[in-house]
Amino acid sequence: MNILKVGDKVSSFSAMDQHGNKINFVDFKGKKLVIFFYPRANTPGCTAQACDLRDHYGELSKAGYSLLGVSADSVKHQLSFSNKYDFPFSLLADEDHNIINIFGVWGPKKFRGKEYEGINRITFIINEEGCIDRVIDKVTTKDHVSQIL
Repeated sequence: MNILKVGDKVSSFSAMDQHGNKINFVDFKGKKLVIFFYPRANTPGCTAQACDLRDHYGELSKAGYSLLGVSADSVKHQLSFSNKYDFPFSLLADEDHNIINIFGVWGPKKFRGKEYEGINRITFIINEEGCIDRVIDKVTTKDHVSQIL
């Protein structure tokens, strides 16, 4: 796992969001962007994290941030997750792991004593020039917004 670091320039990418719209990284040039990676939609930790971001979306927007969530779930699964919790931000379906690989968030994980490969819960704060300003690799799912702000 080769995770992007502070100062790294983010490579261009595109993916479909939960509504089937193609989202391009270049569309965020000149804007501050938060990209949060989560293992799987509709799981307890991912739901807590996304709902915290939803509940404080106004604060994030006021601070100038756009938001993108990314997992390897399908467009259909992302739509179900978004509709269930009424998320005001895009959830990208990265089934081919293109974005996951660009950011280097796929790697070893442990759960209940078992080791496996999967998406690590990591958030990247990207500046207006498309470079990484901060990396949050110890995400507090129920209070993630305070880590960002």
